Amino acid sequence: MQETKKAFGHYLGGYYSSLVPTTPAMTEFCARGLKSCIVYAPGRMIDAAEEMLAAWRRNDNNGQPGSSAFLPVMIVALAKDYVPVSGDFSRQVGDDEWITVPADEKGRIFKLRQMQGDRRAQLLIAAAEEESARSLAAQFCLWVASVPNRRFYATYRFAGLDHQWPVMIENIDTPAQSIQTDEKNLTLLVVDIMLRESIPLFRAPKGDEPNDGKGDGSPEDPNGYPYTRVIRITDEVVGTEMQVDDTYQVPIFGGGAIAIANTDDALTTLLNSTMPSHNL
Repeated sequence: MQETKKAFGHYLGGYYSSLVPTTPAMTEFCARGLKSCIVYAPGRMIDAAEEMLAAWRRNDNNGQPGSSAFLPVMIVALAKDYVPVSGDFSRQVGDDEWITVPADEKGRIFKLRQMQGDRRAQLLIAAAEEESARSLAAQFCLWVASVPNRRFYATYRFAGLDHQWPVMIENIDTPAQSIQTDEKNLTLLVVDIMLRESIPLFRAPKGDEPNDGKGDGSPEDPNGYPYTRVIRITDEVVGTEMQVDDTYQVPIFGGGAIAIANTDDALTTLLNSTMPSHNL
């Protein structure tokens, strides 16, 4: 599940765009470009900060090994572990819920479960001088404290549509802690934040399950679950009621009948011929 990682990268891109240079080193940092200023640490956290910085310095960042290890730099890491959200805050949706997607022109019915978990993220800020490191950390704390920036959205693809699911910044008070190093002219600051991510698990009928036949069975165009359409018509003058069922197979969405407009020509003809003089 890379969606949160990608979304957090876009979130940090917004932070990078908001930076105001306060030192000569930050002026170069802001002009250098996002991809060589904020990078992901592959597969590890930054508890061993100096090891991560050494890996950055060994990396060929612009085609010129050695001289290309620019400072300042921000190295980002996400924890591998998964911690379910506490029941005091929310709950896991472990049972399938019947859903329709408003943007789905085919009006298909799917199943949905939802996971919610806390995921630790770390940002290592490395700079040759203290002022630049402090400014980067302070402006990140300011970015997180802004109300619109207390959440961002991860994109999950299902049924040919992109679905936005929120990721909350759990702790908006984000102090930057200093990491002791033996190197001279190097300041290392680490910011710890907790991401509270919501992860949808969409489900469509498998090949051997009953379906509505509205898709081709592929991940981009799955079939939906079959359902029952019920149209009830009441003649308020006469006091009679007529019910027309266009039945496929259970389950009936939402635990009861769904009233859905039916454009089938035969049914339209039936309605018009049965009650031509009254409003439906």
